Amino acid sequence: MTNTLHSLDDVAQAVLASPRTGHRRVVALAGAPASGKSTLAKTLAGMLCAKGCATQIVPMDGFHLDNQILSDRGLLNRKGAPETFDALGLVHLVSRLQSKAEVFYPTFDRARDIALAAAGVVDAKCDTVIVEGNYLLYDAPVWRDLMGHWDLSVYLDVPEDTLRERLIARWLTHGLSRDQAELRAAENDLPNARSISQRRLPADIILRSERTLSDR
Repeated sequence: MTNTLHSLDDVAQAVLASPRTGHRRVVALAGAPASGKSTLAKTLAGMLCAKGCATQIVPMDGFHLDNQILSDRGLLNRKGAPETFDALGLVHLVSRLQSKAEVFYPTFDRARDIALAAAGVVDAKCDTVIVEGNYLLYDAPVWRDLMGHWDLSVYLDVPEDTLRERLIARWLTHGLSRDQAELRAAENDLPNARSISQRRLPADIILRSERTLSDR
């Protein structure tokens, strides 16, 4: 049964109350580009840590395929679409997060636009991991295999008009002109956002937000 919540404290309480299938609790936090996932993940992790639950964040961005591979495949202009990620690698990582051992994972350097292998670590003392990303509830081959690993899933639902404004603002900060930023949002980010919404598998919790959160 899906619950629609608005309070982050309610979400934190739901995380703490959720049963776990492994040593660690693994929580999915999914949503469209610029929906506010990164900000929400940091806030939620801080709240859980304050309640005595050692929590770390693992973004799926580290599984971006390298730009040279994308260029060779004619996919560089679609970076951020499902086919531009190492989905199998992500599934393998998530399956390991449930163990009590430390787990290394790749991170993504936005400034250099490159993934960094084993640059992040979930330590052995971690109780709960929040995995944050666009396609964690995506109904497509390989991606849907993630569903069996979530102890709790949260979907951040944000109106498309709000996403558009945030996406344009994001690309402006990356040095694009207004026209370039609007084109980038219209041709790649927003189609991805619609696909995420239309092909979304059921979430345990839907968190509705319009302008209270902003994504990196």
